Amino acid sequence: MTSRPLTVGFDLDMTLIDSRPGIRACYLALSERTGTHIDADLAVTRLGPPLAEELINWFPAERVAAVADLYREMYPSFAVAPTLAMPGAREAVAAVRQAGGRAIVVTAKYEPNAKLHLEHLGIEPDAVIGDLWAEQKAEALREYGARVYVGDHVGDVRGARAAGALSVAVATGPCGEPELREAGADVVLADLTGFPKWFSDYDARFSAEEARAGADYRDGAADPVPPRA
Repeated sequence: MTSRPLTVGFDLDMTLIDSRPGIRACYLALSERTGTHIDADLAVTRLGPPLAEELINWFPAERVAAVADLYREMYPSFAVAPTLAMPGAREAVAAVRQAGGRAIVVTAKYEPNAKLHLEHLGIEPDAVIGDLWAEQKAEALREYGARVYVGDHVGDVRGARAAGALSVAVATGPCGEPELREAGADVVLADLTGFPKWFSDYDARFSAEEARAGADYRDGAADPVPPRA
């Protein structure tokens, strides 16, 4: 029996990056381009769900798909440069990779734009998977064998649980700690600055569980799956 790499998934907006300044700028430019009022300050308080769920508040349903395409086209010019890394983001991804694990990003954001953000900020995950929201994120988490998923929204908690992964929530987005816990988060951190210490402890437990599972296997017992938490 060989040890499996510990894979950790991360959400993007308001988990790894503070995209509010960039998205606000893009919404203002979109409003000017289309002649349609968009309350950009309000829109950036509810980041997380797919773009169409925000646009439907400002555009008729029959225009949403076309406007979403326009927004994505404009996005690199307006949203990438103003966006900042969240405190502890680089260190969180590095902690996983330094431990021999894999760090992946699973986000509802349009994948090419998600990659632009990460490249601009010098954050280097092992894979980036876009265009997945809430329970849909479980598809990528299962495909990559992620045991942990880190996010700021209750939709991220639902995605982790659907994948059978440990849900680690950070209270840096639109959802506060009580809401994240009520949604089923296994762990809630104030922000990612606390992640490396938490992950070090978790990785030590994971390694010990893998070692025990390996010993049981060599002794002829059934191959047990170590517990999630």
